[in-house]
Amino acid sequence: MKKLYWKVVINLSREMIMPGQTIGIIGGGQLGRMMALAAKEAGFKIAVLEPGEHSPCGQVADVEIHAAYDDPAALDQLAAISDVITYEFENIDYDGLKKLQEKAFVPQGAELIKVTQNRVAEKEAITKAGVPVAPYAVITEAEEIYDKIDKLGYPAVLKTARGGYDGKGQFVIKEAVQIEEAAQLLKHGVCVLEKWIPFECEISVIITRNIEGETTYFPVGENVHKENILHETIVPARVTDSVKDKAVQAAEKIAEALSLVGTLAVEMFVGKNGEIYINELAPRPHNSGHYTIEACDMSQFGQHIRAICNWPLKTPELLKPALMVNILGEHVPGVLDGIAKHPEWSVHLYGKAEAKIKRKMGHITILTNDIEAALEEVEASGIWSNNGKLIGGQKK
Repeated sequence: MKKLYWKVVINLSREMIMPGQTIGIIGGGQLGRMMALAAKEAGFKIAVLEPGEHSPCGQVADVEIHAAYDDPAALDQLAAISDVITYEFENIDYDGLKKLQEKAFVPQGAELIKVTQNRVAEKEAITKAGVPVAPYAVITEAEEIYDKIDKLGYPAVLKTARGGYDGKGQFVIKEAVQIEEAAQLLKHGVCVLEKWIPFECEISVIITRNIEGETTYFPVGENVHKENILHETIVPARVTDSVKDKAVQAAEKIAEALSLVGTLAVEMFVGKNGEIYINELAPRPHNSGHYTIEACDMSQFGQHIRAICNWPLKTPELLKPALMVNILGEHVPGVLDGIAKHPEWSVHLYGKAEAKIKRKMGHITILTNDIEAALEEVEASGIWSNNGKLIGGQKK
């Protein structure tokens, strides 16, 4: 009886979105799909706003609205049928989201989007939070690159302030003769010129905060990229406890400074002496957190749903070390062939209609007590070899 009374008190003392109510998701990709699946486990209904039909999230949603993300009528429709609204990516219309807040419950708010969809605003916010970023300069015209790169040194990375992902919108300048070519990025608007940081590895922290300010984080992951696309995430990260502590503390400072609600992925470089530099923020569940579905007692998607619905957050626990490997379009045949050979692989495919080269189609997760053996197993499979020119583990 006391336990039942405690539950009633909790429900009365905080406003929560409850099972049976509807969660609206802006964006119909794989992150929306995995959010929806986690929400449905808890009994929620799902509405999704997505321009295309048969989207990964749309396949599991109760209601689909097919329209542009900034379509006022569509946003009104989503607001009318949703008890809470979230989003699966940051490149959505800030003004439209701000107006949506006037009609619907959007606990993450629009300001978080405004910060994280612009590298200049993002770096300013991180610096203001007291967390280090790589030295940088804001570039508005080509001549400024020549002036600033003398101070930052070679190599340096020129990045568009908006719209870049998976290495798109970036140019590594290794010598002065490349500046003119790099400056073509200014056609897309303001850019950021960053000092190249020699790093030992890249890591990320997935941190979650609910409306009450309760904050939790998942184990630090180590990320390996190929051709600027995330290839593998290794958990726990192969770094010292001191580096992990600094990474978590940095993520907590940023989450607090941004008044975070929901999930934030904080990507970082680890320098040769264990120093960290924040690279990017993503205000949503993240590719590097997919391992949590099998490896933790609460996935990043389930925790995100709890946060936006203002449920108490569960402190995540790593059940077993894990390796997550992305499945791009060119890997799909090999993965399908490998299902019978690798019963220890948890295979996730996102329901995308067409497999394209370099397109994220799914991921596998391997739970293991021997990370090095798991890495060797993935390499030996041949599926992820030769820059994706393999079909079923054999050369095409």
